[in-house]
Amino acid sequence: MNPDTLLTAPWHIQLHAVCALGALVLGVVQLTAPKGTLPHRAFGYIWVGLMAITAVTAIFIQSGGTFSWIHIFVPMVLISIVHLSWRARKGLTTGHRRIALNLFFGALLIPGAFAFMPGRLMQATLFG
Repeated sequence: MNPDTLLTAPWHIQLHAVCALGALVLGVVQLTAPKGTLPHRAFGYIWVGLMAITAVTAIFIQSGGTFSWIHIFVPMVLISIVHLSWRARKGLTTGHRRIALNLFFGALLIPGAFAFMPGRLMQATLFG
């Protein structure tokens, strides 16, 4: 493990990684904890904030000054968190649950797995 790789990265990459990791941990809590409670709602606001920061900071992470295919997740996340929040406020729990699961798996776990591919910063950080 080589944490210096991440610690010497630009601030927006560090913020992106910390928020993504926080969203991952809090997402697991949200998916396993009781729904409809005050903590679920409070943690939901925090989770949405972490996801939004993760998406926005991703815009500034470019390879050679250009966007890559993984940047397609940025608008997807930003649009989805608006729909997620709207459905929660309207009490549309089925749609809210579906969007939350899609975001967790499709915008957090799948792109997160690509972060650990050879040659990527997180792969170098974790595996040296």
